[in-house]
Amino acid sequence: MKLSHLKQIISYLQKFTKISAIYRVSDTIIKVAFDRDDEVYFEMQRSNSRIFKCSAYARSKVYNAPFDVVLAKRFNRANILHVELLGGDKIVRFKTLVASAYKEEITYLQFEFTGKYTNVIILDENNIVLEALRHVDLFSSFREVRVGQKLLDVPQAPFEAKEYPVEDVEQFLYDEYQKEMDDKLFSLKKQKISLLNKKLKKLQKLYESLDNEAELEAEAAELNHFANLLLANMHKIKSYQRVVEVDDYEGKKVKIELHKEFSSVPMMANSLFARSKKAKQRASHLHIEKDSLLSKIEHMKLFIHTVQEANDIAKIQLLFPKNIQAKKVKINDAIETFWVEGYKVSLGKNEKGNIELLQKARAKDIWLHMKERPSAHVIITTDKQNVPMYVIESAARLCVDFTMFQKDRYLVDYTPRREVTIQSGANVLYNKYKTIEIDTR
Repeated sequence: MKLSHLKQIISYLQKFTKISAIYRVSDTIIKVAFDRDDEVYFEMQRSNSRIFKCSAYARSKVYNAPFDVVLAKRFNRANILHVELLGGDKIVRFKTLVASAYKEEITYLQFEFTGKYTNVIILDENNIVLEALRHVDLFSSFREVRVGQKLLDVPQAPFEAKEYPVEDVEQFLYDEYQKEMDDKLFSLKKQKISLLNKKLKKLQKLYESLDNEAELEAEAAELNHFANLLLANMHKIKSYQRVVEVDDYEGKKVKIELHKEFSSVPMMANSLFARSKKAKQRASHLHIEKDSLLSKIEHMKLFIHTVQEANDIAKIQLLFPKNIQAKKVKINDAIETFWVEGYKVSLGKNEKGNIELLQKARAKDIWLHMKERPSAHVIITTDKQNVPMYVIESAARLCVDFTMFQKDRYLVDYTPRREVTIQSGANVLYNKYKTIEIDTR
């Protein structure tokens, strides 16, 4: 942080009289609740230290390291006696008092925004280190940070810092958080879109490498023709010949190569018949593979579009859930799985995936589909629980995001799976449904 900003933040912090609660919400972020409910966050990451405010910041876990124990003991419900910038440098220092039945304890809490040596240090009234977020030895710096040792002062900076006036400090602190979230969101989007683009290119490459149906059919016909010609002329072919020239049924000369591994003409003919049959099967099944790849390509484009349109980190995290399964489970490439507040939400990538979802869903699972238009089928696995409305809304949004590129207002129907009757494939009829509106604009 800039020294000029810290000077102005100090004036803002001096209005508080008490630290109601203090604890880490992540490895490097400390939350301080001043005067009961005025919450300020201190991000102490070396490369990105800052002070910010936000409406809420989820606690990643409960920390119980020695630093956290001393932090809670010394500063929970502590009175603030003084707040200053120590030595005019980028060190925010709180002088606090905790009164107990036995004695009064003066404790200093230092937030040091000093670049490489960014740290949080807890000191007693004699400047002896009680604990620190980061311990520093003499091999790393002349200023040792070690429990039980006296802390040296930071040398005065050899230059005068520029001034950067802030009109509204509180708004500045909120803006700092928003700026950090915007930076993280941009970085996360860039990372995830790059990953998805690689997958998209792989799918497109597979699609482009598919055989041509007409060429496969022509190859099958030619191989079958060669096999019949060999059988019709086998009495003329010598056992030592490797290439034979025969007349076809229209009187044209045709050259056929005989492979060494087949000791007789009938064996060679059978090999040609087998290759012909295989080429014919590939040609007849090619449209299935093409349709499958095209649906996967379309799904991946919708996935990329959904990530591009995401306006917060929570949406990205929803789209890329961590693998919570301890055992390795075979991934179904026709179904996309998400987790919303612990609820499993499954989405069909194509018709095959939609059919599987319908077949495997249980009676009390929630089924979602866009109203009166083709769309992905979505299933919320309920485990017989009542599903909160925000989970249904999130699942409905996924249904729209993975169906439509255009931004608009869309209607999504939802109902228990038992109310859905399969007609054919993924075509269904359903009753007793409710409708929710999703606005993607």
